[in-house]
Amino acid sequence: MSEPATFDSTRAYRVLICDLVGLKHDAAGHPDHSEVRAHVEAAGEAFHEGLFDGRSLEPGRLHFFYAPHLSGAEEILSATAGGRYDAVIAAATIVPEAATFALGGVRIGAGTGNMRSASWGGPDGAGGVAPLMNTPGFNSRATAQMVFKCLLAAAPDLPMQILHDRVMTGGFDTGRNLVEYPTRKLEGRTIAVLGFGNIGREIARLARAFNMRVVVYARPRHGKWIESEGFVHAATAEDAARGADVLSIHTGLGPLDRQTGRPANAGFVGADILGALNPDAIVVNYDRGEVIDVPALAQALEQGRVRHAFVDADIFIDGAGKASGPLAPYVDVARRFRDRVHLLPHAAADTDHPSRVEGARQAVDQIRAAIRHRRVVNLKGDLPEGYVDAGSKSPTGFGGLGERQFLALAADPRKLKLFRALTRDMAAFWESLAAAGDEQARRALLAASGADFVEAANRHAALLRAEGIEGAYEA
Repeated sequence: MSEPATFDSTRAYRVLICDLVGLKHDAAGHPDHSEVRAHVEAAGEAFHEGLFDGRSLEPGRLHFFYAPHLSGAEEILSATAGGRYDAVIAAATIVPEAATFALGGVRIGAGTGNMRSASWGGPDGAGGVAPLMNTPGFNSRATAQMVFKCLLAAAPDLPMQILHDRVMTGGFDTGRNLVEYPTRKLEGRTIAVLGFGNIGREIARLARAFNMRVVVYARPRHGKWIESEGFVHAATAEDAARGADVLSIHTGLGPLDRQTGRPANAGFVGADILGALNPDAIVVNYDRGEVIDVPALAQALEQGRVRHAFVDADIFIDGAGKASGPLAPYVDVARRFRDRVHLLPHAAADTDHPSRVEGARQAVDQIRAAIRHRRVVNLKGDLPEGYVDAGSKSPTGFGGLGERQFLALAADPRKLKLFRALTRDMAAFWESLAAAGDEQARRALLAASGADFVEAANRHAALLRAEGIEGAYEA
């Protein structure tokens, strides 16, 4: 494997951006990429709209070429022929195997299934001369919130539009008619979360806020951390699903089997997992469409094991109007079970403008670090020769919790002093409560210090969340 050249200030580097890096519309009605452009230029690099056309470029700079209109393998291959670009930034666009980028690629988002270039060894980053990177965490909250939008649409299943229409037509009397619409809240129901990455963990947190019982299936090494946050860890996905009212899937596709060409988790959620759910369960797959065995889902819908299914995945239409992509197999199921199966065209998180902008900014920074300094942030797969693994970077509250957060706190005397004071006061309260000899003494202590302790505990918890000191510690 050849070693990449060090940064050469006598040449210009070209980076292709083949997806939108701004989603809200500007005054002209076009998706606004100005925030990312400003970020590129503030870093001393150049931003160009459209593809590289052979013009002379200023040396010693990275030149970002913004071409979000590219679609399909043929267009990508034509635009990148002959190694025209050194690196690429993509979000949902599929980067085909034959497209070459000698100095790296970044996927805006967590998964890298669309990053198929042989330059880094395919979507798993298994070998190659260039590093494969991603930007995990940025769209996790947007995805999790969309999952709960689904749940709140299906349970409690209050028909808001019907009730509105009846009120507006004078056909509803609260005293007489309200009894016609019994519902059941989310509180007390069980949600099974398959996978405990950034999105799975955010789902679990939101579910806890709704007072749901949360059961998480994840690899055994995550078990103690899952339980330390107050969730239940299940050894198998079927165990997690058993008796659950909601199933939310966040396992990803897993590594690609090079012999079969299928991802490891294709069809993972089948009849055994769906059959373990409570009757009338809700299934949400805002992860990857291929993870569910579609015929098994149709059978579960027919049997009443699943009442509602929500799926978000890519779908593409060719010139003849034929649909393809992981969402396509669900279309016939949605026609068959109308109003019970709800499909989104990979829009659950990819429509959130702030998430896309922040992810794109970080992607720009990661490409710059890889090209200028051969430092790889958020490496996916193998580290090519000549590069240094610079660890991971994600928004506060996501990704691994490790020495970075604690060293940053230790370097801030004000925050360190506050944490010490709060923990000292809390520890002193518990020691006093334990030392109190009888109930009368304990009541006196609570009267004097109970409110102060709760305030300190609340402030301590809020500070921990703000600094991202929660979750699993990764040494």
